[in-house]
Amino acid sequence: MAGELSLSTEQLYHRCNPELLPFKTTETLEGFSGIYGQERAVDAMSFGIGMRRPGYNMFVMGHSQSGRFSFVTETLKTEAKRERKPSDWCYLNNFADRRYPQAFAFAAGKAEALQNDIKYLLETISTELPSAFENPSYQRQKSKIDRDFNRLYDQALERVESKARGKSIALYRDAGSVGFTPVADGQIMDEAAFSQLSEADRNRINGDISELEDFLNESLTSLPQWRREMNEKLKKLENDTARQSIAPLLQPLREKYSSHSRLITYFGTMESSLIKTAVDLVAEDKLSELKTDASRSSLLEQHYGVNLMVSHQKTKGAPVVYESHPNYENLFGRVEYTSDMGALITNYQLVRGGSLHKANGGYLILDAEKLFEHPMVWSALKRALKAKELRIENPFAEMSGINTITLNPEPIPLQVKVVIIGGRDIYYLLQQMDSDFSKLFRVVVDFDEDLPRTDASIRNYARLMKTLATQENCAHLHRKAVARLIEHSSRMAEDQDLLSAHIGEMMDLICEADYKRQQHGEDLILDLHIEQALEAKQQRTNRLSNKLRDEITNEVVLINTDGEVVGQCNGLTVLQVGEVSFGTPARITATVHPGDRGIVDIEKEVTLGQPIHSKGVLILSGYLGHKYAQGFPLSISASIALEQSYGHVDGDSASLAEICTLISALTHTPINQGFAITGSINQYGEVQAIGGVNEKIEGFFDVCSAKGLTGQQGVIIPQANQRNLMLKSAVVNAVSEGCFNIYTVSTVDQALELLTGRSAGILKQDGTFTQRSLNHQVVKRLRELAKAKP
Repeated sequence: MAGELSLSTEQLYHRCNPELLPFKTTETLEGFSGIYGQERAVDAMSFGIGMRRPGYNMFVMGHSQSGRFSFVTETLKTEAKRERKPSDWCYLNNFADRRYPQAFAFAAGKAEALQNDIKYLLETISTELPSAFENPSYQRQKSKIDRDFNRLYDQALERVESKARGKSIALYRDAGSVGFTPVADGQIMDEAAFSQLSEADRNRINGDISELEDFLNESLTSLPQWRREMNEKLKKLENDTARQSIAPLLQPLREKYSSHSRLITYFGTMESSLIKTAVDLVAEDKLSELKTDASRSSLLEQHYGVNLMVSHQKTKGAPVVYESHPNYENLFGRVEYTSDMGALITNYQLVRGGSLHKANGGYLILDAEKLFEHPMVWSALKRALKAKELRIENPFAEMSGINTITLNPEPIPLQVKVVIIGGRDIYYLLQQMDSDFSKLFRVVVDFDEDLPRTDASIRNYARLMKTLATQENCAHLHRKAVARLIEHSSRMAEDQDLLSAHIGEMMDLICEADYKRQQHGEDLILDLHIEQALEAKQQRTNRLSNKLRDEITNEVVLINTDGEVVGQCNGLTVLQVGEVSFGTPARITATVHPGDRGIVDIEKEVTLGQPIHSKGVLILSGYLGHKYAQGFPLSISASIALEQSYGHVDGDSASLAEICTLISALTHTPINQGFAITGSINQYGEVQAIGGVNEKIEGFFDVCSAKGLTGQQGVIIPQANQRNLMLKSAVVNAVSEGCFNIYTVSTVDQALELLTGRSAGILKQDGTFTQRSLNHQVVKRLRELAKAKP
């Protein structure tokens, strides 16, 4: 029986025959272009790019080492080159309400041209404007206005002065004010002389002065009107002068951009504002602050310059943008502030664009995990995609509690295809929890984890290895090295007939092997270098596995690898620590006594057993009842434990070992401790496949090697896992030399016969098992326990 179930060395490892590789080195191979073995993903990507209807954004899912990011980036860049350039966008000042900057669209490259044109215009204005106000014509007209005002003012004062002379009173002007003083003998009377006059003369003089002051006020009643008319004339003169200077400079821009009606309207409002600003620039009180053309140009730039949000002048086709840090500001843009005497101020020139502005009209690539690290980004992205417009807002303003004057820039129409790259767990979680997700991301690009291992795929895989080595500036590979890489790829896929699609891991392995090649001074990467790179990686990461094996060897953790024990069996587990996984044996024990508590899972009772493990234990009762207790009620009290286990236990891969241990305890039949066993079972006793079979076998083999190989030791695995075997050379060599054994089973009975060395027995037509068989003894013991029930 054991010989029939034992596996040969050829069944433990699917070697790659170098003869299948029609080359000596990869130097003679043609490189591989595209993505390897991902036809489904390629078709989905092509559909997602070509489908231009709203909502057909893409979610790319698969393993991070599958090459999904490079494939997406290269595919999008290739397709984007064939598409037309999108529009440029800029913000200009809104002179009607500066809180709402205006967005303008231009053909690709035109916005930057406008920016340069307006910059040149402003520089010219800052130079030409002072000259216009220094022009003799302007100065003559300004002087005439001043003279006209002064003439009216002087005529009014002359009338008052003439009347004052008739009363022997002089009119005088002092620092812009007008006053009266008495005169005697043609001389102004001082205070002493005035005091010597009689009271009647003094009263007469004071009365005359009072009368003259009233007359002065009456004569100057029109003074405010004269001043207002003068200011209006001056303002008109200044505006006309500024217009005459600015209009000719703006005319070329009007002609150049005559097809852009909205911009022509903007030029009109800009001209009106420039005329008003021009007067301030050349005012006498500003001259000290704005003495240079550069300072005047800088001031004009703040109010009239072009805030270029995105320019596609140098872009070839549609843009492809990857945002590595997708927080709110990096995606949607922001409004910046400057501090002025402790106050935060802003203007339209401080509006900054984000990745969505750059990708507008093209493609935006985002990493799902990074996207969901930042608050409010996902909801804002959905709003933008649904509304098809891009708004620049501050989502945290309401929470800050600080009221500052801010801007509300005009929204920009949004037409972008978003590509999110993430894991399957995120994709399915979004589908389940977010109803908008399936409407906005209707295209899923699913990368396969593996692909069939055929002669054709092996040859293509060799071309891919050549491409990867070339990309990383590594040496060429010998065909035996390629064969070793193919074998390792099957181990990564955990299937003899598959190759792993985790291209990134293979690239790392090639680079590490090339390092070993350099150390040995070889020209080619050989299979020896691949092997050394794998061993070096294991050496770097095997601290925990070595420590655990030492604890077993030193009997800190109790594991027997020889002898026979009742109710005790070696199960196999896989421990995952970060990216490192390794197998190790674990002792499983069972006890049985009369009662009706059923099978107690000690791990579950202390909340260490996880749901799937508990399910596996419950199946044991179903199996016992179905196979052994058809004619009487099943009454048993048993307990099962995974000894020296101090962490959470999950998975049902121990259920085969647990049922064998339970039957051993029930029938007092010893189990050979030289075996370790793994596999799950169903209620009909069929053995089902499990995961991590290579690590489990190698973990028990390492323990047996440390304690000493006897030739009687081995591992029992499900028959369905035979195709998953890609064992290390040490295990394969030990099996070849007869020092170790690997068996496959498809039923519980086969496992029991291997573990106990006894026949399991055959179910006869009368419903009983063969006399003196193990199963017959199980039925007998169950009947005894049922009768012994209190």
